[in-house]
Amino acid sequence: YYLYYSGESTSDTIGKCLGVATSKNPQGPFTDKGAPLLCGETFVNIDPMAFDDSATGKKLLFWGSGFKAIKVQELADNRLSFKPGSLASEVIHPIADSDPENYQKLIEGAWIFYYGGYYYLLYSGDNCCGDKAHYGVMAARSTLAIGPFETLAGTNGKMNSVILERNERWKAPGHNSVVKDDANQYWMVYHAIDTAMQTFARVMLIDKIQFKNGWPSIETGTPSTIAQKGPIVNNLGSNTKRAAMKNNKRRRSYQ
Repeated sequence: YYLYYSGESTSDTIGKCLGVATSKNPQGPFTDKGAPLLCGETFVNIDPMAFDDSATGKKLLFWGSGFKAIKVQELADNRLSFKPGSLASEVIHPIADSDPENYQKLIEGAWIFYYGGYYYLLYSGDNCCGDKAHYGVMAARSTLAIGPFETLAGTNGKMNSVILERNERWKAPGHNSVVKDDANQYWMVYHAIDTAMQTFARVMLIDKIQFKNGWPSIETGTPSTIAQKGPIVNNLGSNTKRAAMKNNKRRRSYQ
């Protein structure tokens, strides 16, 4: 098992770094490879996401933030370094726009998955945290894992490619992952701020992904606010069965 992560450099002049650790078990313990994959200015090098492209056999790493582009680069066969001779490619760029509804001033949290002939790249922006948080999930797609990607905004004429944004209950939803259940349904797992709480702590939420006109979407475009039917998972372990709620229903918030 390979765990890619971002962390602080010990240097006063270097910002965040990307690292990788390995374990024989998903629950750990993990052993770090001993040196970072990459370091850079401020928080540009964060939010790594590894992806194996079955079409080409390439092992890829996506990452990026810090008002810079989201990047992708091929990993070596051992997954512990970048492939010699490979270069990072910029696949999605931020949009420097002063419009308060622009989610793409800062972009980060890339997640890629394949469905129905397209590689879908979901990413988040613009400000995840605090009392002025303004954050949402955006979408782009390509017929190749490394791009070029077209954004949702590029096809619908809107300013943003956002597919998930705030509502009265949940503020700043974003930094998602995508999972597929045993019924081949796709789910978005992400965090958001509960406006009913006195703090700005983020909690984990989950909503079902639908596909319309070749694009992923969330039913209302915002986090669900009532209990919904959850993912279908077969052959649950005994501990998971005891924890499961009746009728396969899940609360959207986990606090």
